[in-house]
Amino acid sequence: MTGIVDLDAGTVFVGGGGADYALPQVLLLKYANRHGLIAGATGTGKTVTLQTLAESFSRAGVPVFMADVKGDLAGIAGPGDPNGKLHDAFQKRAETIGMALDYQDFPVTFWDIWGERGHPVRTTPAEMGPLLLSRLLGLTDAQEGVMNIAFRVADEQGLALLDMKDLQAMLVWVGQNAKELSLKYGNVSTASVGAIQRALMVLENEGGNRLFGEPALELADMMRLDASGKGMVNILSAEKLMNAPRLYATFLLWLMSELFEQLPEVGDPDKPRIAFFFDEAHLLFDDAPPALVDKIEQVARLIRSKGVSLWFISQNPADLPESVLGQLGNRVQHALRAFTAKDQKALRLAAQNYRPNPDFDTAEAIQAVGTGEAVTSLLEAKGVPGVVQRTLIRPPLSRLGPIPDAERAAINAASPMALKYGQALDRESAAEILAKRAEAAAADSAGAGAKGADDDLWKMDREYTRARRYDPGARVPAEPKPRARRSNSDSIAVTFGKSLARQLGTKSGQALVRGVLGSLFRGK
Repeated sequence: MTGIVDLDAGTVFVGGGGADYALPQVLLLKYANRHGLIAGATGTGKTVTLQTLAESFSRAGVPVFMADVKGDLAGIAGPGDPNGKLHDAFQKRAETIGMALDYQDFPVTFWDIWGERGHPVRTTPAEMGPLLLSRLLGLTDAQEGVMNIAFRVADEQGLALLDMKDLQAMLVWVGQNAKELSLKYGNVSTASVGAIQRALMVLENEGGNRLFGEPALELADMMRLDASGKGMVNILSAEKLMNAPRLYATFLLWLMSELFEQLPEVGDPDKPRIAFFFDEAHLLFDDAPPALVDKIEQVARLIRSKGVSLWFISQNPADLPESVLGQLGNRVQHALRAFTAKDQKALRLAAQNYRPNPDFDTAEAIQAVGTGEAVTSLLEAKGVPGVVQRTLIRPPLSRLGPIPDAERAAINAASPMALKYGQALDRESAAEILAKRAEAAAADSAGAGAKGADDDLWKMDREYTRARRYDPGARVPAEPKPRARRSNSDSIAVTFGKSLARQLGTKSGQALVRGVLGSLFRGK
């Protein structure tokens, strides 16, 4: 019997193919960075295939990232149960395809955007950028333009956008200075600024603001090996995240973009540097603007030279754009059901993507395979697509299904990531800098106003003194009319009070008030 560990180095055992399932179907690690597809209707075995591939990559020393949208991938942290109800079925399958069923666990790190079921995952608005943020918020083209201007000005003025309040403060500043910015960058509408702020408020109410902050996720923390040389399996808890599909898709796109931008070129390595699984992949492309789809296609095409293996998991290959589907060289197709004319058309199109096998009709095989079976086509030597085969997927070595909360909590507590990411940081950034500028501007305006008032008081006192000074050469009226004599002790204060009241009604007084209020969120 051939165990997984007995296969040639540089291969991943997927399952047994051929008429009697005795023909090993292997994924060559050298070509795993040509990406892959796992497709099939609900309940046909996609999750088990995903788990077995993650196990195989980890055993080969390749770190893995995958989103757990149903909460049933966490079992990979523990070994399979030889007394479990599925053991007999798995043992029979293992014997059929000629492998040893060697149960074992795998190193796991749990992540969670909300920080509830795993370590917090954070990034900054500056790292995500205006394009993905606009996608996340569902902005129009005009609103996206304003977002780009806000990021441009923040860069020019050294205002770090590290969390949600930084972005909100920056947008307030843009709105306050819309007229000046429009002259330099094009039209900045305060209505667009208001629409963006409302979208940010909705995201904040949904809890999405927890994605933004520090310490930001470092990709190196996902690309670790354990002491035995197994690749770390990073599991993103996505049960709650799936209720915000746009946030889920944007986060995964950001993560893929970060891999593309940060990893160096390595050409075609002997094995991937990391394997990245996109579950519910259709969410990446639903309502996505053409510019974003083009970016995804570009990243998928070029990221293989960075040593990244991308796998898209979806119910139907038609959920993915043709431009992206054409980049996926390794394919595991579980059963598709053709109940309608549209389903039948999609089935025929899916069958046409495989290299034909003279022994059977591919479209019929895709319909006929049972749970745990699949139609596979894996790249062979020199990257040539393999002939399509009906394949019995190997059983998992780790536990299937979720794990108890206490076990998850113990894994999280023992992880070194708990100390690094557990506590959020709040450095001085755009919000604090703009607030200080506003305070300084208000203080300057108040100082200027006080100095002007002192000057007016000195002038009025001098004029009053001159009016009261005795002049021997002045002509004195022969019979002055008697009138009430004012007291010198309160004349200056009374006169200044009346003068100040008049001044506040003049243009100079109005300018003073505008100087104080208009300086808020304005650079000195």
